Amino acid sequence: MKVNNIVVTLLLAGAFVGGMYLGQSRSPATTITDSSKNVSYQGGYDKNADQQTSSKSAVKQRDVAGETLVVNEGDKIMDAVIAAKPGDTVQIMPGTYHETVFIDKDDIRIIGVIKEGKRAVLDGQKKLNDAILYSGNNIVVENLKITQYKGNGIMGQAGNNFEIRNNIIEDTGVYGIFPQLGKNGIVEYNIISGIEDAAIYVGMSDNIHVAHNEVFASVAGIEIENSRHAIVENNLVYDNAGGILAFVTPGLPVKTTFDVIIRHNFINKNNHVNFGAPGSTVSGIPAGTGILVMAADDVIIEDNIISDNKVAGIIITDHANAPNITMDPESDPTPERTMILNNLMVHNGYDTIDEAKVLMLSEFKQGNPDIVRVGDNTGSCIINRHQYVTVGVNDWAECDFTNTDSIDSYILDEPVAPREIHGSERGKMAYLGICAGCHTYTGRMIGPPVQVIQAMYMDNPQGLADYIAAPVKKRDDYPEMPAQNYLDEETRLAVAKYMLSVKK
Repeated sequence: MKVNNIVVTLLLAGAFVGGMYLGQSRSPATTITDSSKNVSYQGGYDKNADQQTSSKSAVKQRDVAGETLVVNEGDKIMDAVIAAKPGDTVQIMPGTYHETVFIDKDDIRIIGVIKEGKRAVLDGQKKLNDAILYSGNNIVVENLKITQYKGNGIMGQAGNNFEIRNNIIEDTGVYGIFPQLGKNGIVEYNIISGIEDAAIYVGMSDNIHVAHNEVFASVAGIEIENSRHAIVENNLVYDNAGGILAFVTPGLPVKTTFDVIIRHNFINKNNHVNFGAPGSTVSGIPAGTGILVMAADDVIIEDNIISDNKVAGIIITDHANAPNITMDPESDPTPERTMILNNLMVHNGYDTIDEAKVLMLSEFKQGNPDIVRVGDNTGSCIINRHQYVTVGVNDWAECDFTNTDSIDSYILDEPVAPREIHGSERGKMAYLGICAGCHTYTGRMIGPPVQVIQAMYMDNPQGLADYIAAPVKKRDDYPEMPAQNYLDEETRLAVAKYMLSVKK
């Protein structure tokens, strides 16, 4: 994190020290806001655009059950998926399976059968790139153990209405659970660890519920990036470099993150060394960060227990003060309307970074920072600010609400319509649903920027399509790209042509 336009002089330091010894008058009584008062948040979501409900199901209940296809150890899961029709369930019996499963049809349930504690295990043996990939709609994936893949554990590629639950995911490369460009989805009751970017990464998606997950020993625990209408609640988030993130990453086709509620989470001891790919967005997270809000709007932080994060409990920053960020003129770089309600914050900021110390000194503050705001920020509010050691929030208003009890879920009454992908849009949808998970247009995310790829392949779309199918490592400073050879030849060429023509 950079700090701009801060000059700490000996005169300022002297004034600070002198102020410590000035006589103090009797303090007035502290105003304590009771968060149990029935004043609930009402903004942020247009109920006329999408019907809202308190339902906890994203996938519609089936009127008529389809067939159940049983996969035993020694069988191929993919064979059952190929045979399955919309409405069918694939049951995977306990055992070990070495394969990638791609679901390109709608209304399929992939259910691991747990018997006496034993699960179906998808083991990539550090040879395979991805475990489960789905582009279909109304997809359920649950009860699996997934380990030792190089790319992703479970990745959604523009599929709507999904439920991903009760999975154990360990050491699956870049992302653990990664819904990309999806709408109306639930990620709950999963245990995820050892991920090089984000254990749970929600990318360019809407109407998302992330709840009751345990995420640890990863670079980022839970990341809501370029997404809207998301609730992150009741998760156990610990031993990551950064706990919960609400980001706008510049250079992606979707330009905003807003209406994110982060509540009722345990966010503790997120002090793990940051082992993200050098130069990537997440590699800039200061190890020791509980919650990080970067350029996202309308983020509410409520009733979390945030403790023992050595840099800070909460950091709010704009793009100008964040590392490894290439500015995008179409992305608003400023976080607006950050709203901090009651949170229990204990023993944060005890080994904070120098930039935070300088900010503290500039406000004549002592102690270990719970909340650090750096850079531009507008329209924000906080209640019970006296409870925390803060810097950068002195001018924030007092919030005129105390809780989000009126908002139970952003999951919709009915599943949203499946995406209709016409032939002419095949390349665009593959780019949005797959490529944009690792490539921004101008900056570095995981892989090289699209502009760099364009410079290399501008007159050779077939060469890029061939590389997508069978990539080879070309640069020591970038991770190896997972092969996308599950895509058919026509789709690979279409996405190559689209990537070489896109302008932002």
